[in-house]
Amino acid sequence: MGSGTGDQVESRIKCNIIAIPYPGRGHINPMMNLCKLIASTRPDILITFVVTEEWHKLLSSDPNEFPPANIQFGTIPNVLPSETSRGKNFSAFLEALFTEMGPEVESFLDRIEIPNPSLILSDTYLRWALKIGKKRNIDVASFWTTSATMFSILHHYDLLLQNGHFTSIC
Repeated sequence: MGSGTGDQVESRIKCNIIAIPYPGRGHINPMMNLCKLIASTRPDILITFVVTEEWHKLLSSDPNEFPPANIQFGTIPNVLPSETSRGKNFSAFLEALFTEMGPEVESFLDRIEIPNPSLILSDTYLRWALKIGKKRNIDVASFWTTSATMFSILHHYDLLLQNGHFTSIC
């Protein structure tokens, strides 16, 4: 961190959280809202919000997205198809999300100057975050960004199929 406000924040930090959202607006916004809530109630927590360079540019251009002083952005390279065109080949996006984003986050963690991250706060869809946390001995909290109803439907999908409420999607 630099001088001024950053140094004041750094001197009182007791906990470091690495927040990793799924790279989509419907996941980034809820994760950022949670991080802002944590940051506003706990100024002794530093949150590093890790996004791709493309998402960082999108978030930085939105004046409503300026976070509190104890939230900082961390970026990884654009290893995913662009936000503007990924809908044309969503399977390629998912493939990159599950195979290429995790190693870039690991590389980011290798080069950051944050001492001893206390927690990885990860979107539930980013399963590789659990492996990173286990490897680095960092606790991982999974954040589900959609409704509890949707979570329950997915959790009990096998029962819904078995009882004829849904037909198989596969």
